[in-house]
Amino acid sequence: MKLRLWLARAGVVLAIAGLAGCGQSETPATAADGKPSAEPTETLVFTAIPYQDTRQLAERFERARSALQEALGVKVEYRPVKSYAAAVTAFVNDEVQLAWFGGLSGLQARLRQPGARAIAQGVEDPNYYSVLIAHNSTGLGPMDSLSDSLAGRSLTFGSKGSTSGRLMPEYFFRQQFWKAPDETFSRIGYSGDHTRTIALVQAGTYDLGVLGYTIWDSELARGNIDTDKVNVIWRSPKYPDYHWTVRGDADARYGAGFTDKLQATLLGFKDAELLKSFSRSGFIKASNGDYQPIENIARAVGLIEAE
Repeated sequence: MKLRLWLARAGVVLAIAGLAGCGQSETPATAADGKPSAEPTETLVFTAIPYQDTRQLAERFERARSALQEALGVKVEYRPVKSYAAAVTAFVNDEVQLAWFGGLSGLQARLRQPGARAIAQGVEDPNYYSVLIAHNSTGLGPMDSLSDSLAGRSLTFGSKGSTSGRLMPEYFFRQQFWKAPDETFSRIGYSGDHTRTIALVQAGTYDLGVLGYTIWDSELARGNIDTDKVNVIWRSPKYPDYHWTVRGDADARYGAGFTDKLQATLLGFKDAELLKSFSRSGFIKASNGDYQPIENIARAVGLIEAE
């Protein structure tokens, strides 16, 4: 009965709201007297949730770092972190000023840093989805909806703070089974990242795993998945996920109009190799309101305290 109540209270609608417009400016930063300000001397440091193999992330974000530095005219540094929670903490503590977050981690960061803004997301991200994968020894095949045949199997999530690798799959499991995951599955694990989830299921350590579809597609294209051992058996409903979030004090630090210029730069990424490294076809505007469905679900599941 409690599960029915929190699902009802969540009132979650997973339809994607229209993108909120944000004014863009490509004019130089100006001082209070209207004259061009001096070039900012502070470094813009950014990070990303460690949702994939760290070597791949380093390669990806070096391309982004170089493109940002050239366009913005400030020194830009990429700082890797070891966990989703560490990415949020680094943002809140001003160790980084920009981050590539998932839906949940971005929400957690913005709730703790007043004025922080989601400013860009991948073209694919308003309609992101999770995939459920299974070791072929289970005999489980593709299914249109979650089946009772999943109950009693072992399952690994990704990171505890992952949107596509934990929050949303848990929500969908609760909707289907009216139980917490540890009451539905024989054993629950947390791999730490999406590529590790694939590896654990492929090795037979877990029967099932959940992860974001772009990581599955990317690893498949790289030849890192043995489809004789593991395959996708279910695709979730769609929801908003990955995005860039910037601290609310960025303009005060780097000059008036900096946030708009940063947003315009991200939206202007056209380099094919850079976009391929993100598994995105481009970037579009994002706003904090786009992630309200994620907040509703996170509060319902208990990953963010109810107000």
